[in-house]
Amino acid sequence: MTDKTNSLQHLAIIMDGNGRWAKKRGLPRSAGHKKGAETVKDIVRAAGDMGIKYLTLYAFSTENWQRDPEEVKGLMGLLREYLKSELKEIQENGVRIMFIGERQMLDADIAEQMSKIEKDTADNDKMTLCIALSYGSRQEIVAAVQKIALLAKKGDISTNDIDIKMFSDMLYTKDIPDPDLLIRTSGEQRISNYLLWQIAYSELFFTPTLWPDFSKEELAGIVDNFNRRERRYGKN
Repeated sequence: MTDKTNSLQHLAIIMDGNGRWAKKRGLPRSAGHKKGAETVKDIVRAAGDMGIKYLTLYAFSTENWQRDPEEVKGLMGLLREYLKSELKEIQENGVRIMFIGERQMLDADIAEQMSKIEKDTADNDKMTLCIALSYGSRQEIVAAVQKIALLAKKGDISTNDIDIKMFSDMLYTKDIPDPDLLIRTSGEQRISNYLLWQIAYSELFFTPTLWPDFSKEELAGIVDNFNRRERRYGKN
């Protein structure tokens, strides 16, 4: 099993398959989302035990707002419950929690709870759990361009000042390193508007396992696979 000597610093996961997990069992989609939330807690704990310092989870995309209104309402209810209860145990274990995404699209009480959690866990240093909520990478990139354009218009920077670091610092993830590894569950092999800038040199791993069935044992196997890969970054 992978131990704390692994070279994986930042793991990103697209948590996919909750709905299909429920459908296979004749259950409502909400049951899949609830089981998926339980899996989150297990995987966060396992990642911390493996010495992974950053874990970024794709929880709700900007495109997910287009789902059936009743499903979205149920997801927001589950999110409220999760923010108040499940995350409490996670943060008590020394985990710093941060959120990325378009918070203005969320209800005010949810956004306020997110800000409170970030403030309460700001000094935790065992691991950083980054949760992407109402997140879309293209929107994030456009927002970064707008910030840079405004600075240039005000005369605070010149076009020669614009480089990769400046652009990266304008993104939601400016305080954390780029992912070393991206995992997507459920068998789908696409990125779905997730961390497009940040995963430029990330290793990719696609598993057919539906997210509610994703286990710490499978995670350990994937991390072992990652540690055996040779990352060249285009050098040869």
